Amino acid sequence: MALVIISLLKAFLLFTVAIMAVYSIRHFLFTLNRLFGEQRLYYQDIIDSDLPTVSVLIPMHNEEKVAAHILERLLKSDYDQDKFEIIPVNDFSQDGTRNILDYYASRHAFIKPIHRYSGERGKPAALNDAIVQASGEVIIVFDADYLPPSSILKDIAVCFKDPEVGAVMGRVVPVNTKTNLMTRLLDLERSGGYQVDQQARYNLGLLPQYGGTVGGFKRSVVVGLGCFYTDILAEDTELTYRLSLNGWKILYANRAECYEEVPETWEVRARQIRRWSRGHNSVMFRYFLAVLKSPYLSWRERFDGILLLIVYSVPVVLLLGLASSVLLFFLGQMQIFSGLGFLLFIGAYSTFGNFAPFYQVGTACLLDGTSQRILLLPLLVFNFFFNMWYIAKGFADAVIDAITLRKSNWHKTERFRQSTV
Repeated sequence: MALVIISLLKAFLLFTVAIMAVYSIRHFLFTLNRLFGEQRLYYQDIIDSDLPTVSVLIPMHNEEKVAAHILERLLKSDYDQDKFEIIPVNDFSQDGTRNILDYYASRHAFIKPIHRYSGERGKPAALNDAIVQASGEVIIVFDADYLPPSSILKDIAVCFKDPEVGAVMGRVVPVNTKTNLMTRLLDLERSGGYQVDQQARYNLGLLPQYGGTVGGFKRSVVVGLGCFYTDILAEDTELTYRLSLNGWKILYANRAECYEEVPETWEVRARQIRRWSRGHNSVMFRYFLAVLKSPYLSWRERFDGILLLIVYSVPVVLLLGLASSVLLFFLGQMQIFSGLGFLLFIGAYSTFGNFAPFYQVGTACLLDGTSQRILLLPLLVFNFFFNMWYIAKGFADAVIDAITLRKSNWHKTERFRQSTV
């Protein structure tokens, strides 16, 4: 019996190393593509006076700190005001959000707030109510803490001149990077995840991910697919796969940058990571087999789609791999230096935020022209272990949801910006 247990532990340890090798090779190929490969443009050089009508949706729950900021930014948009409307959705707010939205609506006819105090609470439900009232051909979504530049609506909307495009994702850039060490590390994660990972997947014809904010989709397409599912926290990941499995293309627009406020405390970051993991793994349980069998996806898209689907379950594999190495050590089947080597290998491999390994983050810093940030790369190992633990907890939440049919509740990320209203 002991020999069987030892054999199983060794087999699982080898499986863990194999999984890490696959992801390492994948990300290394992405890095090489960004450095030396042909870069695929999206549609930024298209000049067209006949742009589609746009509805900008902004879900808001207790957003008095940031509500005025994003509305002021959107008022400076260079998009034709006759062709776009702003629909901020007050989702059960108990602070001054409603008053702020009504103030702006009284002065600008194209700002049309929705106040929700009944029905389901949460971003997917709020978006569904807004989509029903929206008149635009294209829906563009921003989170309330975002600061969109004046040109971003055009950069996103022009992509929908291609009739095969169902959704477009822009690039997210943290704006509060100088607050503390954690915000600087999150900036590194974001740069690697977008500047290298998303763009490389787009270059290689794989599956760019619609990220739920700083992005847009065709209203008619999403309405035809049943709008957003309110029983999944990662509504953006779910829509990515539902669009792809129905034959629609998703584009990544690296130039369409928008600025966000990242969490400034470890507690808030932990809740955010756990929520992302819970939602993403729920999508994985739902779509794993469908991706494998999809007639609309090439074998490369299916392979990449599976790796993207299971990425929030990899930390669980790593934790079990660590446990296996410890057990093997106490069973006299592994030298202490071998166990420490395995630990350092997985720790140095990656940072589980946007799942960008250190060489991918370093390449993003080079491409962004901010090489000084590379000095922080060694510190990502601490971020990695922190994220791994809370991603694993989110995975456990998703498993319990699937077994008990428990309903997941939406929890917004706390804001830190000081209101000017």
